[in-house]
Amino acid sequence: MHGIEALNAWAVRLLLAAAAVLIFMLGFLVCADIFGRAIFNSPVKGTPEIVSMSIVIICFLLAGYSVQSNSMISTDVFSSMFGVRGQAAANLLSAILGIMFFGFIVWGSYEPMLHAVASGEYEGEGALRVPVWPARLVVLVGSFLVVVSYALYGAVAFKALISGRAADDIAPPAPLA
Repeated sequence: MHGIEALNAWAVRLLLAAAAVLIFMLGFLVCADIFGRAIFNSPVKGTPEIVSMSIVIICFLLAGYSVQSNSMISTDVFSSMFGVRGQAAANLLSAILGIMFFGFIVWGSYEPMLHAVASGEYEGEGALRVPVWPARLVVLVGSFLVVVSYALYGAVAFKALISGRAADDIAPPAPLA
Protein backbone atom coordinates (compact mmCIF):
# COMPACT_ATOMS: atom_id res chain seq x y z
CA MET A 1 0.00 0.00 0.00
CA HIS A 2 2.96 2.35 0.54
CA GLY A 3 3.68 2.32 -3.20
CA ILE A 4 0.15 3.45 -3.97
CA GLU A 5 0.38 6.15 -1.31
CA ALA A 6 3.67 7.42 -2.73
CA LEU A 7 2.38 7.39 -6.31
CA ASN A 8 -0.82 9.16 -5.28
CA ALA A 9 1.16 11.75 -3.29
CA TRP A 10 3.41 12.39 -6.30
CA ALA A 11 0.47 12.74 -8.71
CA VAL A 12 -1.45 15.01 -6.35
CA ARG A 13 1.58 17.27 -5.87
CA LEU A 14 2.14 17.39 -9.62
CA LEU A 15 -1.44 18.57 -10.09
CA LEU A 16 -0.95 21.09 -7.26
CA ALA A 17 2.05 22.54 -9.10
CA ALA A 18 0.10 22.62 -12.36
CA ALA A 19 -2.72 24.52 -10.61
CA ALA A 20 -0.22 27.04 -9.24
CA VAL A 21 1.26 27.63 -12.70
CA LEU A 22 -2.23 27.98 -14.20
CA ILE A 23 -3.28 30.48 -11.53
CA PHE A 24 -0.09 32.47 -12.15
CA MET A 25 -0.67 32.55 -15.91
CA LEU A 26 -4.34 33.42 -15.42
CA GLY A 27 -3.30 36.46 -13.40
CA PHE A 28 -1.28 37.74 -16.35
CA LEU A 29 -4.15 37.07 -18.75
CA VAL A 30 -6.65 38.97 -16.62
CA CYS A 31 -4.23 41.90 -16.18
CA ALA A 32 -3.60 41.99 -19.93
CA ASP A 33 -7.35 41.96 -20.53
CA ILE A 34 -7.90 44.83 -18.08
CA PHE A 35 -5.04 46.92 -19.50
CA GLY A 36 -6.19 46.16 -23.04
CA ARG A 37 -9.68 47.40 -22.23
CA ALA A 38 -8.51 50.49 -20.36
CA ILE A 39 -5.62 51.62 -22.54
CA PHE A 40 -6.34 50.33 -26.04
CA ASN A 41 -10.11 49.83 -25.79
CA SER A 42 -9.46 46.28 -27.01
CA PRO A 43 -9.73 43.38 -24.56
CA VAL A 44 -7.88 40.10 -24.99
CA LYS A 45 -10.21 37.95 -27.02
CA GLY A 46 -11.52 34.82 -25.33
CA THR A 47 -10.61 35.85 -21.78
CA PRO A 48 -14.06 35.01 -20.31
CA GLU A 49 -14.03 31.55 -21.90
CA ILE A 50 -10.47 30.82 -20.80
CA VAL A 51 -11.11 32.03 -17.26
CA SER A 52 -14.34 30.06 -16.87
CA MET A 53 -12.69 26.90 -18.16
CA SER A 54 -9.62 27.48 -15.98
CA ILE A 55 -11.67 27.82 -12.79
CA VAL A 56 -13.09 24.34 -13.29
CA ILE A 57 -9.64 22.99 -14.10
CA ILE A 58 -8.06 24.60 -11.04
CA CYS A 59 -10.74 23.24 -8.70
CA PHE A 60 -10.21 19.68 -9.85
CA LEU A 61 -6.43 20.02 -9.92
CA LEU A 62 -6.54 21.02 -6.24
CA ALA A 63 -9.21 18.57 -5.04
CA GLY A 64 -6.87 15.60 -4.58
CA TYR A 65 -4.43 17.67 -2.53
CA SER A 66 -7.17 18.93 -0.25
CA VAL A 67 -8.17 15.35 0.59
CA GLN A 68 -4.60 14.10 0.90
CA SER A 69 -3.56 16.95 3.20
CA ASN A 70 -6.72 16.45 5.29
CA SER A 71 -7.90 19.95 4.41
CA MET A 72 -11.47 19.12 3.49
CA ILE A 73 -14.09 20.91 5.54
CA SER A 74 -14.98 19.09 8.72
CA THR A 75 -16.67 20.00 11.96
CA ASP A 76 -14.55 19.20 14.97
CA VAL A 77 -17.33 20.37 17.28
CA PHE A 78 -19.31 17.19 16.78
CA SER A 79 -16.54 14.69 16.20
CA SER A 80 -14.59 15.85 19.27
CA MET A 81 -17.51 14.82 21.47
CA PHE A 82 -16.92 11.19 20.49
CA GLY A 83 -13.93 9.11 21.40
CA VAL A 84 -11.23 7.85 19.09
CA ARG A 85 -13.50 5.21 17.60
CA GLY A 86 -16.29 7.73 17.05
CA GLN A 87 -13.93 10.05 15.21
CA ALA A 88 -12.61 7.13 13.19
CA ALA A 89 -16.17 6.10 12.30
CA ALA A 90 -16.93 9.68 11.19
CA ASN A 91 -13.74 9.74 9.10
CA LEU A 92 -14.61 6.38 7.55
CA LEU A 93 -18.12 7.59 6.71
CA SER A 94 -16.62 10.74 5.22
CA ALA A 95 -14.26 8.64 3.10
CA ILE A 96 -17.07 6.39 1.89
CA LEU A 97 -19.25 9.37 0.95
CA GLY A 98 -16.29 11.05 -0.77
CA ILE A 99 -15.54 7.90 -2.75
CA MET A 100 -19.17 7.66 -3.81
CA PHE A 101 -19.48 11.34 -4.76
CA PHE A 102 -16.26 11.59 -6.73
CA GLY A 103 -16.73 8.07 -8.09
CA PHE A 104 -20.00 9.24 -9.62
CA ILE A 105 -18.16 12.20 -11.14
CA VAL A 106 -15.58 9.83 -12.66
CA TRP A 107 -18.32 7.55 -13.94
CA GLY A 108 -20.38 10.44 -15.33
CA SER A 109 -17.53 12.34 -16.92
CA TYR A 110 -15.79 9.51 -18.80
CA GLU A 111 -18.06 9.42 -21.86
CA PRO A 112 -18.45 13.22 -22.15
CA MET A 113 -14.65 13.52 -22.08
CA LEU A 114 -14.32 10.97 -24.89
CA HIS A 115 -17.05 12.75 -26.83
CA ALA A 116 -15.31 16.13 -26.38
CA VAL A 117 -12.07 14.71 -27.74
CA ALA A 118 -13.70 12.86 -30.65
CA SER A 119 -16.02 15.67 -31.74
CA GLY A 120 -13.64 18.58 -31.16
CA GLU A 121 -16.10 20.28 -28.81
CA TYR A 122 -15.34 23.96 -28.20
CA GLU A 123 -16.72 26.71 -26.00
CA GLY A 124 -17.05 30.29 -27.15
CA GLU A 125 -18.00 32.00 -30.34
CA GLY A 126 -16.16 34.28 -32.68
CA ALA A 127 -12.45 35.03 -32.61
CA LEU A 128 -11.38 32.47 -30.00
CA ARG A 129 -12.93 29.09 -29.38
CA VAL A 130 -11.58 27.20 -26.38
CA PRO A 131 -11.44 23.38 -26.56
CA VAL A 132 -13.48 21.66 -23.85
CA TRP A 133 -11.55 18.39 -23.66
CA PRO A 134 -8.75 19.65 -21.34
CA ALA A 135 -11.29 20.64 -18.69
CA ARG A 136 -13.17 17.36 -19.07
CA LEU A 137 -9.91 15.39 -18.83
CA VAL A 138 -8.83 17.25 -15.69
CA VAL A 139 -12.25 16.65 -14.09
CA LEU A 140 -11.87 12.93 -14.80
CA VAL A 141 -8.25 12.59 -13.65
CA GLY A 142 -8.69 14.91 -10.66
CA SER A 143 -11.80 13.07 -9.49
CA PHE A 144 -10.06 9.73 -9.88
CA LEU A 145 -7.17 10.93 -7.69
CA VAL A 146 -9.68 12.16 -5.11
CA VAL A 147 -11.24 8.68 -5.07
CA VAL A 148 -7.80 7.13 -4.50
CA SER A 149 -7.02 9.68 -1.78
CA TYR A 150 -10.32 9.00 -0.04
CA ALA A 151 -9.71 5.25 -0.27
CA LEU A 152 -6.33 5.66 1.42
CA TYR A 153 -7.91 7.99 3.99
CA GLY A 154 -10.67 5.44 4.59
CA ALA A 155 -8.14 2.65 5.09
CA VAL A 156 -6.42 4.67 7.82
CA ALA A 157 -9.79 5.47 9.40
CA PHE A 158 -10.78 1.79 9.30
CA LYS A 159 -7.52 0.79 11.01
CA ALA A 160 -8.14 3.45 13.66
CA LEU A 161 -11.69 2.19 14.14
CA ILE A 162 -10.53 -1.40 14.62
CA SER A 163 -7.48 -0.64 16.78
CA GLY A 164 -9.00 2.12 18.87
CA ARG A 165 -5.90 4.27 18.33
CA ALA A 166 -6.00 7.74 16.80
CA ALA A 167 -5.44 7.86 13.06
CA ASP A 168 -2.39 10.11 13.60
CA ASP A 169 -0.74 7.28 15.53
CA ILE A 170 -1.34 4.84 12.68
CA ALA A 171 -0.37 6.85 9.60
CA PRO A 172 1.15 10.31 9.81
CA PRO A 173 0.24 12.70 6.98
CA ALA A 174 2.29 12.47 3.82
CA PRO A 175 5.30 14.81 3.76
CA LEU A 176 5.02 17.89 1.54
CA ALA A 177 8.49 17.61 0.00
